[in-house]
Amino acid sequence: MTDMWNGLYGQELVRILLERLIKSSKIPHAILFNGTEGTGKDFFALRFAQALILNSQASNKEHIINQVGNFSEPYFKFIMPLPRGKNENDESGPVEKLSNDEIQLLREELSKKIQNPYYRIRIPKANNIKISSIRDIKKFISFSYDDINYRVIVISDAHLMNEASQNALLKNLEEPPEGVVFILTTPFPGLLRETIRSRCWNINFQPLRELEIKKILVEYFEIETLLAEKISPFAMGSVTNALNLYEHEFEKMLEKTIFILRYSFGRKFHSALNEILPLVSEGGADSLKLLIQMIIIWLNDVQKFRYKAENIFFDAHRETLEKFNLKFPGINLNEIVYNLDRYSSLISNNVNLNLLTLNIIFELSSLTAKQ
Repeated sequence: MTDMWNGLYGQELVRILLERLIKSSKIPHAILFNGTEGTGKDFFALRFAQALILNSQASNKEHIINQVGNFSEPYFKFIMPLPRGKNENDESGPVEKLSNDEIQLLREELSKKIQNPYYRIRIPKANNIKISSIRDIKKFISFSYDDINYRVIVISDAHLMNEASQNALLKNLEEPPEGVVFILTTPFPGLLRETIRSRCWNINFQPLRELEIKKILVEYFEIETLLAEKISPFAMGSVTNALNLYEHEFEKMLEKTIFILRYSFGRKFHSALNEILPLVSEGGADSLKLLIQMIIIWLNDVQKFRYKAENIFFDAHRETLEKFNLKFPGINLNEIVYNLDRYSSLISNNVNLNLLTLNIIFELSSLTAKQ
């Protein structure tokens, strides 16, 4: 059994729960894997599917396990958000109206996911799980296979199902087919209907530890060990965050964060703006969200440094923390951290990024103006 978890990092409680389920032979017909993005939910779903087969009476287990590892039907079905094709309607098949380029990209992204289950599929405008993808489940479950006890349907980023898709899924969950297990993975379970959540056995995924993040970056993404060590404390327990930092040239982002803080605290608005605008221009919303995250980490480090706590993330920039605390002792940072976090949540709502950038600078400058 433990061999099935080889290559997976963290989530010890999840492993124990899943192993107990398999040994008990009382497999829920629907399971909800929820928790921070980038913590291995899809990977665990895949391995759980393979473990179910390994525990079955199938004579050709190795072949079936390989089929599952390649996301191949009829033993395993992987449902994910897809872009909407030209002239597509709800009666169209999931990929029927996609262009050849979009289908090719989809194949390439799935291939990367198969080779590296920690990889996050990225397809432009893939913002919804189509009702046609959910309707396809009916065809999947209409066939029975005597050579295997269970087949698994994984719905990745399940929160991206719209109302119609969730209603269609609910019909399957209300009358669960024998031997078919649904696994829904999402960082936002609150966006799923309560009637869906109530029919799922809930398993919560915890943020990964720094060492686990570092090992994943090195082993699965071939990132240099020293750089992986520097990135992992800032990843907030998420492989997705860690890769985002890597792709945004982490060390440059680190220095840029310090410059923006210095200019903003010094009320040098033009200089602060000149630091942020190229970042937003090149990387858009993701870059701005990442910058806000880095600023919040620095502000949290200020408070940790103040109380001589360990685990300072900006360890290479301790002088900035010391100078700030000497100049502004006792300043309350809770309100600005709350406001910055709120700005970060607004980014997903298509707000004007330039206007949001100005608000961030003024928010930081107002912190020192009060003293």
